[in-house]
Amino acid sequence: MSSIPSRTKLNGVIRDCLRELGLRLALLNFQISSRLKLNAGDLNCLDIIGRHGPLNPSALARLSGLHPATMTGVLDRLEKGGWITRERDPADRRAVLIQAVPEQGAEVLKLYSGMNSAIAAICSSYSDKELAAIGDFLKRCAEAGRESIDKLP
Repeated sequence: MSSIPSRTKLNGVIRDCLRELGLRLALLNFQISSRLKLNAGDLNCLDIIGRHGPLNPSALARLSGLHPATMTGVLDRLEKGGWITRERDPADRRAVLIQAVPEQGAEVLKLYSGMNSAIAAICSSYSDKELAAIGDFLKRCAEAGRESIDKLP
């Protein structure tokens, strides 16, 4: 008898772990957004701007899954709080580019430092080959999530 669980059982364990991870990250993000006096959706948009910016409001709406009309309120709140700047796009003076304020990003990183340190410690226990496989798995899971959103009725 094999000590390795069946493929079906392993797939179920992975799905359950991803659900638990999603829940824990949502709770962490909720706690951090509360401390920053932001709502969770605004924190998500700030994260997208920090990782993909500078970008225009339409691109942010597409990446966040928010309606463009909703994006105006999000950007107004983030700008009023000093989290972002809106500047004219040098390539198209009619367009606006949104950028995160770097100094504010340090405050966000400080709040995530516990999780970032924990992830670094976990990663240190895996080989480079294992980390490459884990990274590929997570990237593919994120893409499956994007595709699932697109397929929702």
